[in-house]
Amino acid sequence: MDQTSERSTARPSLKKLPRNVWAVGLTSGFMDISSEMVLNILPIFLANVLGVKTAVIGLIEGIAESTASLLKLFSGWWSDKLGARKGLAVLGYGLSAAVKPLFYFARSWGLIAGVRWADRVGKGIRAAPRDALLADSVTKENRGLAFGLHRAMDTAGAMIGILIAALVVWLTQKNALTLSRATFQTIVLVSLIPAVLAVLSLVIGAKEVDVKERRTAPKFSLRHMGRPFSVYLVIVSLFTLGNSSDAFLVLRAQNVGLSVTGILIMLAMFNLIYTLISTPAGMLSDRIGRRHLIIGGWLVYAAIYFGFALAHKAWLIWILYVAYGLYYGLAYGTATAMVADLVPENLRGTAFGTYHSVVGLLAFPASLIAGILWQGVGRWPGLGPSAPFYFGGGLALLAALLMAFWMPKAAKNPI
Repeated sequence: MDQTSERSTARPSLKKLPRNVWAVGLTSGFMDISSEMVLNILPIFLANVLGVKTAVIGLIEGIAESTASLLKLFSGWWSDKLGARKGLAVLGYGLSAAVKPLFYFARSWGLIAGVRWADRVGKGIRAAPRDALLADSVTKENRGLAFGLHRAMDTAGAMIGILIAALVVWLTQKNALTLSRATFQTIVLVSLIPAVLAVLSLVIGAKEVDVKERRTAPKFSLRHMGRPFSVYLVIVSLFTLGNSSDAFLVLRAQNVGLSVTGILIMLAMFNLIYTLISTPAGMLSDRIGRRHLIIGGWLVYAAIYFGFALAHKAWLIWILYVAYGLYYGLAYGTATAMVADLVPENLRGTAFGTYHSVVGLLAFPASLIAGILWQGVGRWPGLGPSAPFYFGGGLALLAALLMAFWMPKAAKNPI
């Protein structure tokens, strides 16, 4: 798409958004309350209670995302074939909710890895159909707003979940620097309530969008989705290779002396910034084009990662992580919305599946590289805690440059 085709003179409005946008947003919000309560303290639990090294944590986080990636592709393709999105989305959210109680019984990193894998399989099943349902439910003029609002509701849930986790930590162990098993188990139990509410919100609140014509099963072919989408996928892939799990940011914060409670409050403030930025950024992308917002977000990401590499004070890490929400607010939902801009309507599910699959598959090497750069492997001691952040910041800069100077040329021939 050229710059002109990305722009819209119509002013998007929250009042014009259909019921599905709110139902999907509410579902994501409840699931993030549940997930963020547990997942943000999971690397601390692995390191403090189970004594797991960062290379293994990187392996767990990488496998957790990558093992579900092919499912994202298949589920998106299958939803295109069926012309139906809701059922697959409900199945995915239901699986994630069902396996969450098993965290309570974890006494080895193997079980943690297994539950994380199953949880991400659920995400793999639901992500592409959910995004396609969202895209099918709105017009192009409101697409950025819809995806921005979805990210805002999702992130608001994350902030609430983290604050609940912080309250539990404070009530059970005050301002301790490490996490106890009993505190982790309490948080897991509380997280089950919003997980159930998430599934119910989608089942009751969302409606399938009518398909105007029968759809044939689309082929798994980048050629059918057009060169602009292929170029975009290459650029996003480069950025993702340096975008290791945020678990390393949490471990970096603990590395410089932040307490468990301090880390959780930091994460809550990060999500507040993310929530406040997402919807206005989505609206802005509808007016000026998604590319500008993505480039700006990636530049912010690079600056913050370089800051993490150089910072050695707890207060500076705290400020950087809170500012990290600016990157997410600008670029995360906008990057997803751009997928729908670049492909035909009948291939949206497949395109979202392809996009999520590539990002998920690269999560494994990204997190593994970060863990090895930090603490090494075998006899090699690694380069220290700053190395993963220099690596990630450098790739983000390169991706932003390609988005600015390669993507416009490749996107002049719209599909």
